[in-house]
Amino acid sequence: MKHNISNETYTGANGRPSLIDFTLPENFNGEVVLFIHGFMGFKDWGAWNLVQEYFVQKGFGFCKFNTSHNGGTTENGIDFPDLEAFGNNNYSKEIEDVGHVITWITKYVSSPKISIIGHSKGGAVALLSAMKYPEIVSAVTWASISSIGNRFPINEELKEWSDSGVRYVKNGRTHQELPQYFQLYEDFKVNQRELNIEQKCREMTKPVLIMHGENDTSVPIENGQHLATWSGVTLQVIPNTDHVFGSRHPWEQATMPSPLLTLCQQTEIFILDIEI
Repeated sequence: MKHNISNETYTGANGRPSLIDFTLPENFNGEVVLFIHGFMGFKDWGAWNLVQEYFVQKGFGFCKFNTSHNGGTTENGIDFPDLEAFGNNNYSKEIEDVGHVITWITKYVSSPKISIIGHSKGGAVALLSAMKYPEIVSAVTWASISSIGNRFPINEELKEWSDSGVRYVKNGRTHQELPQYFQLYEDFKVNQRELNIEQKCREMTKPVLIMHGENDTSVPIENGQHLATWSGVTLQVIPNTDHVFGSRHPWEQATMPSPLLTLCQQTEIFILDIEI
């Protein structure tokens, strides 16, 4: 490998350091894949390492990272020890993180040609980042949400969140009650135009691939249908699979689940078909 970097740090939003991986193979094909995890996710979740191996074996550079305020630290990037950071996360910070990661990548690849992949919430960040950063030449979403605003509570529940300043979400894996401070909603309202996924999809001039599992119960397939319609593309449905495409955490098998492999194969074809 030209470079095989694991658990180094980059400096993200608010100057906060976080963990990053980057592999650049000897047979580098000039294409860099940048992968963004989802909500309550992290770069080493499930079979994401096997996704990285897949693309690297095909000659792609591959970078995955923890967003700076996902709740992990540089000492522990998996178990969300920093609840304050998690509570202060928002979409604007994650989009800013992508910019810092792109700058970090340029230490190893000058003028990188980046295709960005986002899973779940990360799909929204991928689409919005593709509109912002010229180094990103295409965007791919895996089981992405289609609206940020629709994820928030309304009426009395929103007022309670505003009055208390915090609400909590349960992490089923770690059994933590993770805080979300009201700043998450305030940031969305202040930056509503920049965080309007429908509008950004309709304005998008870069190639987009929208993919979704047929049986996704976490982010229903209607989200993918909306994104595809707004982007003027056909939704690619992975049949008989869920939100994580047959994966889980921890993933201890040597090969990825079949639906995730299909996802990688179709994504590879899409990226290689792009003409810049």
